[in-house]
Amino acid sequence: IWSMLDRATSAHIERQLQQLARLETDYDELLRASTGEEPELVGRTALSAVVQSFYQGVEGIFQTIAKRVDGSMPSSADWHRRLLQQMAAGTDGRPEVISLDVLERLEPFLGFRPLARHTYPFLLDWARMRDLVREIAPLHTLLRRDLEKFIKTMGE
Repeated sequence: IWSMLDRATSAHIERQLQQLARLETDYDELLRASTGEEPELVGRTALSAVVQSFYQGVEGIFQTIAKRVDGSMPSSADWHRRLLQQMAAGTDGRPEVISLDVLERLEPFLGFRPLARHTYPFLLDWARMRDLVREIAPLHTLLRRDLEKFIKTMGE
């Protein structure tokens, strides 16, 4: 029923997953330190960049799948949200890429991105950002699980 996933696309997705893992590893000390009290401004600014980078990495994977597998990228003003929804829905050519649980857990990251890009870091709400920072590691694990399942299913 589904078309095969070519090696170049699955390798590209795997490289992008490795970059997400590196983001988590490289900033591990900062991420772990943020579980306590509110970090200083420099720490919050760095964490804001890590949260944004995490979602940009995830979105890069989704763009790859949309372009190379689906053959279509949303182009409307709300394309970021539509792309996320596209990945949670199966098509004639592929199963869903992510579970509804992962979709729901990614939505706050999607909402944080424009806020962080257009707001001074000292104005960001630490409580909201702290929840996203704490969510990176478990969400990355779930995302990897979903993507590995997707690659395996599309490779059969």
